[in-house]
Amino acid sequence: MVERNESMRDRLLARLPQPENLAAYREETAVLLAKHERALFWEKWTGYLILIVAVVAMQASFIGWSHNFDQRVVQFLAIVAGLLILSAAFDGVRQFIYRNQVNLLKEVKQVQLQILEVQASLSKRDGR
Repeated sequence: MVERNESMRDRLLARLPQPENLAAYREETAVLLAKHERALFWEKWTGYLILIVAVVAMQASFIGWSHNFDQRVVQFLAIVAGLLILSAAFDGVRQFIYRNQVNLLKEVKQVQLQILEVQASLSKRDGR
């Protein structure tokens, strides 16, 4: 069992970039996280837009119902509003999951950078 853990440890450490590339890796990580933050921002506004269109469709169906418009149009608008609200709910769940994935990625990258810094400091100490 210990040998298996050692090989797993070695495999995980082998996937890290080399300590010589620490500055480049730090910059690459910052760019990656900024890209995800921009994507989260635009997804949030997409969800808001879906909700706004749903509210407009709901209000139009209420106005049509109170002014005795054709019932098929009123029903269509109500159905569209309901489907858009469901779509916004699913989009909200998807955004919540994505936000948590990005937060987990931030933590993993932070741990990777700390490991690389420790490796770099150990190699400097051993090189003296």
